[in-house]
Amino acid sequence: MGFKKKTKVSAEFSMSSMTDIIFLLLIFFMLTSTLVAPNALNLKLPGTSTSKPTSTNNLDEVSISRSGDYYLNGKRTDISSLENTLGGKARKAGSRKLDILISPDKNTPIEAVVAVMNIAMTYDINGILTPEK
Repeated sequence: MGFKKKTKVSAEFSMSSMTDIIFLLLIFFMLTSTLVAPNALNLKLPGTSTSKPTSTNNLDEVSISRSGDYYLNGKRTDISSLENTLGGKARKAGSRKLDILISPDKNTPIEAVVAVMNIAMTYDINGILTPEK
């Protein structure tokens, strides 16, 4: 009588192959993250007293209200005319970098602030973000 031998399935799991894969993934992500250049905004945040003071006479101030309205030097404007005005001033400045103050309200939507920062980055303008009012 031929009895069949029961084969027992092993429930063991080898962690050595899993650690090899994790180690290779770690090396891959570490190498690729150093190759990616961050697309950062050129901002001058309020600093300490060691920085040289900037004359506010030649600075344009872009204020943003809580409802998302834009004001250039106290005059209300929309985003397209703000972009045209700042672009024209940046072209007139030539090789000299233009500085603008970005003054958002405390409850301003972040999209409105980022829109002004994008304009500044497009025309190579230094955007100086002031503390929220």
